[in-house]
Amino acid sequence: MAKVVFKFEQEDLKPVTVLNADVDESILDVAEDNDIHLNHNCGGVCACSTCHIYVERGGEYLEEISDKEEDFIDRAINPRLESRLGCQSIILEEDAEIEITIPDQRLIIGHEH
Repeated sequence: MAKVVFKFEQEDLKPVTVLNADVDESILDVAEDNDIHLNHNCGGVCACSTCHIYVERGGEYLEEISDKEEDFIDRAINPRLESRLGCQSIILEEDAEIEITIPDQRLIIGHEH
């Protein structure tokens, strides 16, 4: 099983380490399965930018970014080179070690999920 470390821009939230993430599971799914708040207005179908994340380490263990995903990242708040959409960041390897930062969700107009 893959290891995913979630860090947060929101200073009052402590990092969360998930040790049981499955191959072919998205970072958004891992967050949802572990009660980690990550907005996703479109339901995880790459039709918005609310599940925007920063992949700090382990990007090589995620499915390659698509042109469609890049287009939506351009619409996210504060996109950076390491930006991805959680719904499109699919884990490829069982021994993956991935570290991501979730932008401050209070800045995103979205639904609580």
